[in-house]
Amino acid sequence: MGLFEFSHRIGASRVRRNASLIRRATKPNYGFRLAETFFPEMIEWRAVLDRLSVPLRTRVDIAARARREGRSFQTGLTAYGVIEATELVESMGDELGLGVAADIDPAQLIVRAKDCLGLLRRPSAGVPVRLIEEREGRVAFLVPAQTVSPAALRDHIRRLPVLASRLKLTDAGKLRAALLKRARPALMKIATSGLSERFPKMSASVVLDGWQGYMIGTLATLLPVALLLAFGPTITFLHGLATFFFLACVVLRLAVVLVPRTKTETEPPKPPSADEAPMFAVLVALYKEAEIIPNLIASLDRLVWPRDRLQIKLVCEADDRQTLAAIRANPLPPHFEIVEVPSGGPRTKPKALSYALPMSGGDFIVLYDAEDQPDPMQLVEAWRKFEADGPDLAVVQAPLEISNRGESIIARMFAFEYAGLFRGLLPWLAGGRMVLPLGGTSNHFRRQALEEVGAWDPYNVTEDADIAMRFARFGYRADVIRRPTYEAAPTRFAVWLPQRTRWFKGWLQTWLVHMRDPMQLMRQLGPGSFMVAQILFAGMLASVLLHPLLFGTFLYLAVEIGMGHFPGPFKMALLAVDVVNIACGYLSFLLLGWRSLRKGERHDLWKVFLFTPVYWLMMSAAGWRAVWQLWRKPHHWEKTPHDNKGRVAEPNRPQVPTQAASPVAGAFRS
Repeated sequence: MGLFEFSHRIGASRVRRNASLIRRATKPNYGFRLAETFFPEMIEWRAVLDRLSVPLRTRVDIAARARREGRSFQTGLTAYGVIEATELVESMGDELGLGVAADIDPAQLIVRAKDCLGLLRRPSAGVPVRLIEEREGRVAFLVPAQTVSPAALRDHIRRLPVLASRLKLTDAGKLRAALLKRARPALMKIATSGLSERFPKMSASVVLDGWQGYMIGTLATLLPVALLLAFGPTITFLHGLATFFFLACVVLRLAVVLVPRTKTETEPPKPPSADEAPMFAVLVALYKEAEIIPNLIASLDRLVWPRDRLQIKLVCEADDRQTLAAIRANPLPPHFEIVEVPSGGPRTKPKALSYALPMSGGDFIVLYDAEDQPDPMQLVEAWRKFEADGPDLAVVQAPLEISNRGESIIARMFAFEYAGLFRGLLPWLAGGRMVLPLGGTSNHFRRQALEEVGAWDPYNVTEDADIAMRFARFGYRADVIRRPTYEAAPTRFAVWLPQRTRWFKGWLQTWLVHMRDPMQLMRQLGPGSFMVAQILFAGMLASVLLHPLLFGTFLYLAVEIGMGHFPGPFKMALLAVDVVNIACGYLSFLLLGWRSLRKGERHDLWKVFLFTPVYWLMMSAAGWRAVWQLWRKPHHWEKTPHDNKGRVAEPNRPQVPTQAASPVAGAFRS
């Protein structure tokens, strides 16, 4: 290894001053002395590693990589696959004269559920855990070998020799697995009933409360009777209702379009130092995602953040064997962990997230979906945003960019829709400090706020919209950041339909839950946010449901006129209303999307214009399907299948080194 490469790691000036030492570093005595000068963390583990006959170069490899990734040396000893955890524990036990606990029975652990969850929030339990030893019938203290210093533990035993017979070393991974099994009942209770027990009126476990059920039942009974007995007035009323909702949505879109665009900053955010970086926990809920696991792991491992301050939880259903097998077939970096969610309760994404949250550490919680490719600097930008704003900022939303817009007309429409939402509507709402409907992924939460509002509702199939409403009701606000997440849109109607059905069903669930006391909701949100919430949830869905009525009436009357049958004044008035509604609705939709597109994305806009009527009818089909599902299967989660197509890597993406070897190691050869 050359002098330049070595100086890149430890500082050029210092290397030049110690050039003679570096040239003589091939000799063992000089090698250990020089290595431990630059990596003093190796000193306290020297005796243990000597027992294992670990070469000096390997030790330096581990120390250099651990320092580069921002993790501790002892964690790296087993995390990088160089030393087996069992070997390390046994060698450390021999060195210190301590017993070893090879197998741990979760039932024999003496730990309260609350303390168990507290220990699970850490990457590994860093405090002794009491265990009843079956043979001896006494209580031992389990100490995870990867979390303690041999020198410090030796000094502790010298001061209190009686502890030597009570302490037992164990593997941190085995202890964590035992704690997890012990905590499963508590985790399942939190996941399935945590919100409904704390805030029963904000839970979708009950679809309709008493007065809502009465009103909807009455309307469902009266509408067919009214159409039969008074068809004309009923149709007129429905057209008026549709006009109201259409115009409300039009006004909201035009308000966004008319706001002048502001220039965004292009300078990348500065990553934090290892000392100032808070803990981030990234949660990814997975179900039947075996095909895209390799891409997911690679995308998440490119996130720029100190590795000892980052936890990534791959949250899977325990019976999803294919996805679990696919994850285990790929070598996981040390900061990754598989979380298996037991069966029980609703099988939904928010239930899986609620199960994983209590065992996740961190001041900030991040959500991604299986197909996501987040910008590597996204965590840094989110953290800078939280640092700059006050504690009332509960969540920031990263924009979602569609990577496969050219694969089909449906993907193209999806990308157009997302541009209007994430580049137009959401920044406008955030600027006005109004309720902000979150996307289902790339949410960065302040943990304290997330737990205060009860976290996710396992019974709501759009947990993002629901928690956004609860944040606003509790006085928190949401904002947006610029670094995007790339994901693939559905390319076929058969895939698009169940996804959009689930979204509409969840919006309706959210609206019904939070409208159980409309006056209280308006007081908590304020008049502006209250009106925006009505338009976003009730207005958008109502316009989707009533669109076929307007479109059908328009076509019928147009055909009549085309055949020479001119309708009377009443029908002509309906035709005029339908033309205005449809034209304004399409125009506002197209203007918002067009304004949000970049110049290079507008070359094929004519395809979007032509397909818009069909796309709106597709949304109407999904809306009515959502209403039917809310009645028959309110908590059913329709899975959207993903594949590994349409995934692109954005240019100039910074890379995070992941190789175990380090250039530093070339300077040391034992």
